[in-house]
Amino acid sequence: MKNLFSFTLIILSLSSFSQQPHRCYTHEAMLEFETSHPGYLQGVDEVFYRAKQNGSQDRSTVYTIPVVVHIVYNTPEENLPDSVIFNQIEILNEDYRRLNEDTTNLRDTFQTIVGDSFIEFQLAMFDPNGNPTTGITRTSTTQTSFLGVGGMPAEGVKSDANGGIDPWDQSRYLNIWVCDMSLFGSPFLLGYATPPADLPHWPAGSTDGMSDGVVIQYEAFGSNNPNALDLGAGPITVLGRTTVHEVGHYLGLRHIWGDGDCTAEDGIDDTPNAVDQSNQDCNLTANTCTDNIGVLGDLPDMVENYMDYSAETCQNSFTLGQVDMMRAILENERFDLINGNPAIGFEESNLSQVKIYPNPSNGNFVIEGLTEEVSVVSIYSNNGNLVNTITAAKPQLEISNLSAGIYFISVQNDESVEVKKIVVL
Repeated sequence: MKNLFSFTLIILSLSSFSQQPHRCYTHEAMLEFETSHPGYLQGVDEVFYRAKQNGSQDRSTVYTIPVVVHIVYNTPEENLPDSVIFNQIEILNEDYRRLNEDTTNLRDTFQTIVGDSFIEFQLAMFDPNGNPTTGITRTSTTQTSFLGVGGMPAEGVKSDANGGIDPWDQSRYLNIWVCDMSLFGSPFLLGYATPPADLPHWPAGSTDGMSDGVVIQYEAFGSNNPNALDLGAGPITVLGRTTVHEVGHYLGLRHIWGDGDCTAEDGIDDTPNAVDQSNQDCNLTANTCTDNIGVLGDLPDMVENYMDYSAETCQNSFTLGQVDMMRAILENERFDLINGNPAIGFEESNLSQVKIYPNPSNGNFVIEGLTEEVSVVSIYSNNGNLVNTITAAKPQLEISNLSAGIYFISVQNDESVEVKKIVVL
């Protein structure tokens, strides 16, 4: 709803410890920061309102965000396989494009206020140095847990010096770190996100000491994760929506209950208010606050919203107001992410006619659509090593006998470069 109260200093998703679930530290973090920076809460309201006034008027242009996933591991279990990473990217795309199958579970009451964000995610194809990449890094660390390392809550994972890995250019990549943030061997922190330092609905100083990006507890990443997530009362179902939730914060969204009571709302007009987060509950009968959302009137608590803390099995939607806020952030504060970003290839490439098939294959590929202007075809392994270079002298080439793995085919002429990813089974 639209009554502004406060915004988060840092977006945290806390799990339970000793069977006492504490899934959100946002309100406590705000109060702590207000103590050291009097006037913080009032300043947040003012700048959030200004950002909201500049909401996106475009709900149809597809914005593609390049992602780099940093796997930082101490044990083999924490070193998640590529399949989990690919799965999480797929989940982000389904949920943000409203292609997830469980949209059918949304109650009729909310059907007119939800929608497709037209935001997509792609693992980066080029690293900051312009080299082909899988968009995945892997760092072995001696840190058994990053909780509290490098500053609250787990900033050390974002730094080489603290056993993690430095971020890639944060204006060009969504950096997602996946690591262990446990306490005494039990998951304590599921994830958090920080905005860029100049995000207008965050006051000056609100990200001091925080490096831009998203951090996720390794058991909460993806829906095909081989590691069970146990919050103290037995394993819970993980559908990759901790990352969906945290990326929502990265794109400017607040928790829908406003981190307070019925007077503390999230600043979005069409999200029904609630007295508190749902804490893994999927209670479809709850209506804990009185709303007045246009012609819809008083709506029940929206446990289907990704920005609640309901169980992942009942989350399935963003509202149109949330869509407008996220797109406005991409059109302004995160403009460089989606405009002319070489991390996901070159716009207006004159090599777009080049096709590689079959893909995936058993190691034999055909490159079709080459022209006389194409000078070089290069093949890179998934770690960026050059495997082969072929001079293109005809409109079709055959590549064979590649061993299993991921490769990048770079097709280059005097004007541009087109890079395509292939998979050998």
